[in-house]
Amino acid sequence: MRVIITGTTGMVGEGVLLECLQNNKVSEVLSISRRSCGIKNPKLKELSVPDFTKLQDFENDIKGYDACYYCAGISSAGMSEEKYNYITYDTTIAFARALLEANPKITFCYVSGRSTDSTQLGKVMWARIKGKTENALKQMPFKSEYNFRPSLMKPTKGQKHFYGYNRWAHKIFYPLFSLFFPTCTIQEIGKAMINVTLKRYSKNVLDEKDIKMMAQ
Repeated sequence: MRVIITGTTGMVGEGVLLECLQNNKVSEVLSISRRSCGIKNPKLKELSVPDFTKLQDFENDIKGYDACYYCAGISSAGMSEEKYNYITYDTTIAFARALLEANPKITFCYVSGRSTDSTQLGKVMWARIKGKTENALKQMPFKSEYNFRPSLMKPTKGQKHFYGYNRWAHKIFYPLFSLFFPTCTIQEIGKAMINVTLKRYSKNVLDEKDIKMMAQ
């Protein structure tokens, strides 16, 4: 199958990309980003899109794909609710609409996060907006739509895109927390995305246990 991945210059997207490049179920990957992911591979194509809300301008480049693994995202730390809503909700939904217009039978996988607030009524700003985004995506007529909610994740060997907290968290916290709390690897996220695209899954919200199950 042919897949689109966003966020390949970030930790989750890079890990999902590496899994797709080595997985024989994926024949082609299109990385859509604002800058190059820095990886060279015969299966990989890159499309530079400065503004994700204007993806429709690249209609001919995004046709013919079976799935989109939307891993782009940003921390809400120090950000106003208006700006975070624009980046997380407005941008994602505009991107999804353009993609759906070009590929009516596409599967869409969205990475949100543990504690995402589907009710949109909680006090935590990022969780409400992530929930709002998930809810909007669920209403769109994709072939299938899945929301991935991991918490602490172990990177894939060979990853380079670590920033801020992620530079050391996986070395210090992952081994400890994995003894007491649900965790998963980014490789498992990539495998689970590929498998839900091919096999489907009974739930459209996947926590760590679901991710591990679908990665098998």
